[in-house]
Amino acid sequence: MRHSLAHSSAPSGTAQRLLLRLKTAGEQATAELATWLGISGEGARQQLARLRRDGLVQSRALRAGVGRPTLGWTLTDLGHQRFPDGHAGLAVGLLHSVRAALGEAAVVTLVDARDREIRRRYRACLSACISLESRVAALAGLRTEDGYLCDYRVEADGSFLLIEHHCPICSAAQACQAFCDSELATFADLLAPARCLVSNISRPATRAAPIASRPAERRGGRAVL
Repeated sequence: MRHSLAHSSAPSGTAQRLLLRLKTAGEQATAELATWLGISGEGARQQLARLRRDGLVQSRALRAGVGRPTLGWTLTDLGHQRFPDGHAGLAVGLLHSVRAALGEAAVVTLVDARDREIRRRYRACLSACISLESRVAALAGLRTEDGYLCDYRVEADGSFLLIEHHCPICSAAQACQAFCDSELATFADLLAPARCLVSNISRPATRAAPIASRPAERRGGRAVL
């Protein structure tokens, strides 16, 4: 069962709703987007044509048997940039300056300080949550408030999959792996004794962290692309 983005502000206008849908759901056919929006196929095609003219979306032909080809739509790099990236240039520049002037240890110290503040804030919000699912749901809401467009779903085996559709610190995380490591450690700490089973991270693509409802052997995490 997929749970909608918690605390996500409503996009303004059909075009922004289309961009958000492609950001969170990945490639979509025209008919799928029309159904999701509750408009006609022609209406969806007109909206997508405008977005393509603006360089925000792109399409490719999908296999659909005989007849008219079906188009699959995705965001372009410019489309992804419509979602905030936490003052990317400034953050990366500061990281490089600190690393050059004070060394890698100083960068790690900065990341640790950020991590402690995030844990303090998240822990206070999760303190009233009793069940694992309530903690996962609250965490998804907090991550969405911080710009990660986060939701979760319950898997067939009863475990939970925490999914981040966007990374607002993508550029900084690419420049410093410690950001990713600290976030995953935060998840494990806040959701203990449940175990977060994650290994593969692909930024700025969607990231998914499987969360077991009881201790389990480590298995390969998965990135939802």
